[in-house]
Amino acid sequence: MPQIRASETTLKVLHLEDSEVDHELVRRVLARNDETFELQRVESLDDFAEQLKTQHFDIILADYRLPGFTALDAWRVLQQQSDRPPFVLLSGAIGESAAVAAIKMGVSDYLAKDDVAKLAPTIRRVLELHAIRRAKESADEELARSQKRLAEFAEHLQATIEQERAAIAREIHDDIGGALAAVRFDLSWLERHASDEAALSHLQSAKDMLGHALDASQRIMKDLRPAILDQGLAAAVQWLAASFTKRTGIKTLVQASDSTRLIPKAVQLVAYRTAQEALTNISKHATCDLVHLELSDAEDVLTLEVRDNGQGIAQAELAKPKSFGIRGLQERAKTVDGWLDISSFENKGTSIILSVPLPPSAGATNQETD
Repeated sequence: MPQIRASETTLKVLHLEDSEVDHELVRRVLARNDETFELQRVESLDDFAEQLKTQHFDIILADYRLPGFTALDAWRVLQQQSDRPPFVLLSGAIGESAAVAAIKMGVSDYLAKDDVAKLAPTIRRVLELHAIRRAKESADEELARSQKRLAEFAEHLQATIEQERAAIAREIHDDIGGALAAVRFDLSWLERHASDEAALSHLQSAKDMLGHALDASQRIMKDLRPAILDQGLAAAVQWLAASFTKRTGIKTLVQASDSTRLIPKAVQLVAYRTAQEALTNISKHATCDLVHLELSDAEDVLTLEVRDNGQGIAQAELAKPKSFGIRGLQERAKTVDGWLDISSFENKGTSIILSVPLPPSAGATNQETD
């Protein structure tokens, strides 16, 4: 006969039973299966609780009605333990409906004393199910830890990227910006002292190209480090929309509620980057001629929606494992306890909505929190 214990060690059974006769019957049934076991009997709830604190048991068998309490009282005591073994009702004084109710509460199984001959296979089944449940719980816990580590890594990665962007922006401002300013100064000097028409024509072309380079460096710096956020999120979104329209020719309408509430800088940056990435994706893939960008902080939730009237995104594209742009936005939203919703229909456009809970608005000012 297959063994009923989960391992090669002795099966330790705690028997909550006030009848010595019934206890000995259980002992004989288990002995007939040639199993190595330790069967310990307790009668009171206090003794039951004490044994749980001082010993480890593989399974608990419990009569339903005992002097002054029931097996459900014992089961509630068991719930206070971190490592809970299976709990099986072995009783003749409980109806079927009460047994079903007990199992719904979390009791592992029920066996009538009249069917005590089936105790061995019942224990075997309960232990197997318990092992499966524990393995699942362990896997779920490991998955949760893995997801937490991934979220922490994503947050660290985003912070590192922002730091590197800020460093590159400073280098562009200090080195490239300074060099371009010096070149513009020299070109202006040459233009004042040159008299040859051909030379003046070339100087003007050089100044025009230099102007384009300066504009490009300014735009790149603002993309890398959005200093415009110092003017507030609404102003930054307005600037993003204006720059997008100027660069792509796509009409962009912005609706932003006037607000003086506190918005943490981390949340502002997430919203800004979400709008920036959404507009970039629209320029690459949407094939649209109109974009709506809406920003509000109603009901203590910052909501940013970027919506276009383009060709939409197929669900298969959204579900692709390598849709890193969308997944990046979703992970970025999680870093501030927010979430991202995406809806798209073929030839009807795409809507990306970022939602982030905010601190209560009471006491809001025009200051922004760090």
